Amino acid sequence: MAVEGDPGHPSNYGKLCSKGTSLGDTMSLSERVLFPKIAGRRAEWGDAIRSVAKGFADTISQYGPESVALYVSGQILTEDYYVANKFAKGFLGTANIDTNSRLCMASSVAGHKRAFGADTVPGCYEDLEEADLVVITGSNFAWCHPVLHQRLLAAKSRRGTKLVVIDPRETATTEAADLHLRIRPGSDVALFNGLLRHLARSGDRDTRFIDQHTTGAEGALEAAETCTLHHVSGITGVAPDVLEQFYRLFAETRRTMTIYSQGVNQSSAGADKVNAILNAHLFTGRIGQPGMGPFSITGQPNAMGGREVGGLANQLAAHMDFDEESIERVGRFWQAPSIASSPGLKAVDMFDAVADGRIKAIWIMATNPVVSLPDADKVRRALEACPLVVVSEVSSTSDTAALADILLPATGWGEKSGTVTNSERRISRQRSFLKPPGEARHDWQAICQVACEMGFDGFEFAGPDEIFREHAQLSGFENDGRRDFDLGGAGSLSRADYDALEPFQWPLPKDAPARPAHHRFFADGRFYTPDHKARFLPVTYRPPASACSAEFPLALNTGRIRDQWHTMTRTGKAARLVNHIAEPFVEVHPGTASACGLGAFGIAKIVSPAGAAKLRVLCTERVSPGEVFVPMHWTDRFTGNGRIDALVLPNTDPVSGQPESKFTPVRLKPLDLDWQGFAVFRNEPHRAMLAQAEYWALAPADGGWRLEVAGCGNAGDFIRPLLPDGEQVTIEYGSNQFASAVFDEAGRLVFACFLDTGPVAADRAWLCGQLSQVVAGPARQALLAGRSGSGEAAGRIVCACMGVGTGKIREAVEAGAMTAEQIGTATGAGTNCGSCKPEIRKLIEGMRADIGNTRQVAAE
Repeated sequence: MAVEGDPGHPSNYGKLCSKGTSLGDTMSLSERVLFPKIAGRRAEWGDAIRSVAKGFADTISQYGPESVALYVSGQILTEDYYVANKFAKGFLGTANIDTNSRLCMASSVAGHKRAFGADTVPGCYEDLEEADLVVITGSNFAWCHPVLHQRLLAAKSRRGTKLVVIDPRETATTEAADLHLRIRPGSDVALFNGLLRHLARSGDRDTRFIDQHTTGAEGALEAAETCTLHHVSGITGVAPDVLEQFYRLFAETRRTMTIYSQGVNQSSAGADKVNAILNAHLFTGRIGQPGMGPFSITGQPNAMGGREVGGLANQLAAHMDFDEESIERVGRFWQAPSIASSPGLKAVDMFDAVADGRIKAIWIMATNPVVSLPDADKVRRALEACPLVVVSEVSSTSDTAALADILLPATGWGEKSGTVTNSERRISRQRSFLKPPGEARHDWQAICQVACEMGFDGFEFAGPDEIFREHAQLSGFENDGRRDFDLGGAGSLSRADYDALEPFQWPLPKDAPARPAHHRFFADGRFYTPDHKARFLPVTYRPPASACSAEFPLALNTGRIRDQWHTMTRTGKAARLVNHIAEPFVEVHPGTASACGLGAFGIAKIVSPAGAAKLRVLCTERVSPGEVFVPMHWTDRFTGNGRIDALVLPNTDPVSGQPESKFTPVRLKPLDLDWQGFAVFRNEPHRAMLAQAEYWALAPADGGWRLEVAGCGNAGDFIRPLLPDGEQVTIEYGSNQFASAVFDEAGRLVFACFLDTGPVAADRAWLCGQLSQVVAGPARQALLAGRSGSGEAAGRIVCACMGVGTGKIREAVEAGAMTAEQIGTATGAGTNCGSCKPEIRKLIEGMRADIGNTRQVAAE
């Protein structure tokens, strides 16, 4: 199946990132959950529905409604979300429904509500192209939102937009920055308080806006008074002259946009960080106008949809909270017999309650908390001990699915029909084009069937259009402009209208006049607080909740990489998405690595007070001394011990409940190994055999599998059980140093391994390409060199979209390509989403120098 972007969609104009481009590679039915299971055995849907209904009903009858919970996801559709929230809060009588969006944007929600009176994202994507200054903080924008990043870079080239990036690391995003503020993790509040103080001292304020449309400015200024340049420099580690340069640029540029994401939100002070940013925009009146304003970008396709329906435990529904008026209104609209009257448990607290027995039945949908939640080993133990765990999933290899008492097969992308909302409040229809495989059912269907089995009325929906209509009607119910979220204008859509629905931004109130294609909030200075004025929040810097110590001297930061997404249950199936980075790693500054006794490309054990992991060492100055970075994607499916959230401490923001995933004290030490290896397999190796190694990381390859492995003792003892049947060719160089290959009866390569006493040097992409190829005669012996005998090198894959590696890029450079654009013309690399362009530019620079040196030596 091929996937292409829709050139008519106003959010991306047809551009896709590497993950979107590769969706077709993830659509196989391998590893799919295809039928219900009860206690590990296949079951009929009717039995599964009755078992879920009885389990929840019996638990509530014996222990009360607070003994049950739902944990859902920004990967389900809004219609699924809506019925899940209605089921829990209106009919089960519990607000214990939370979402994995708690892990990515809950602090932004809290900050918006404190400042604006509602969870309102003011701007739209077009502001990227109309701003004169864009500040990106807490986001590797180039990798995590590459389509938007390319829009920003196009605007920068066209109109000279200035770009400031605030990040503890050097990333693909900092490569294009006019100014990079390499702050210490967690110091954002001090940085933005210093900005607020500077704006006040320099007179760069919008006095009219402050006086007419805000309250609390004096308190915010008083809280920021101590944040002089030298004070902020001491906290952030940024030199005073660099701070002053940023502050002046912000002060002097009216059209300023601040983009922020996980690096801001995932903190024990996340909500305060958000409000520190909002304070600066309110103080200058830079909100609700073209090219200016704060902009929260989310990390999931439907995190915003979950916020709209009330998928967070501290929300009721349709941007209404647990005040008496809203409880009465929503209860009356739903005709709910047991509506929840107070907020429920947020994600980390929810699983603590599972662990201590307060929650005895939990339904988990479309998320993998055993990997993604902090202190993940504790989450696993909690679910193992929970009396009833229901899991709705597409992937049978999900770490969480393995713990299900009742496993329900869910539909995935391409099979589902409904709506999602993106970061700019744009609602889009997702239309199915595949039939549900096996016995898979939509999440909303499973929820409604359980609700009906429990005797609840109001869940007799015949299709997602009926759910969307009710969702829209609730948003407009007794609204009259008092609430920001209003889809009342869509409350009477016919099924045909729903099926033909074009992307649109909310609000869409009933009988609303025609609005521009791109809507911004707060242009009129009217907010959703009781007096319609925005609130400044007095915030002060608080360090991360857990400090580094002699025992744990390093600060662990976690995040995403370019071609993976969440816990790899989908992206991990696509070979081209692992070609760029195929194993978990820890980025370490060379000085830190040396102090810890680590060598480049060795294997390290990383330990925190909560847990441990084993990771490949990547020595780089992209991280500062004393800090380390690890991606959050790897699971037990693809590595022996790489679940990094098992190390992350469960510290949370006291307002938002969001975990502090960007700062955990850790220590590093080298693994004492006798050998390392790389292998390719046509058939997947057995996991029990892999477990005999000290370290392993498995990944799909075109035509098979690839394995990075390391261990102690005799390498041959590990490899021999993995050898498939066939003709074997081996070269030995010494103890634990050999290469071996196996060919089937037709002469095709089915296995090859390369082992050494240290990191293995081999052309991995070329070797993966040899799988299932016929190799005969002398070529078999040549293959054991680990690279092409012709001198051609595929090299490491750089562009996942086009499958272009360093070998092709070097050929283009040797032929005269001098820019990333010229490399694109010659090879195709970087011509899709462009997220590989920063890496291509660095490669060009290094390759040109290397080629020049080689030619100089040849000439001499």
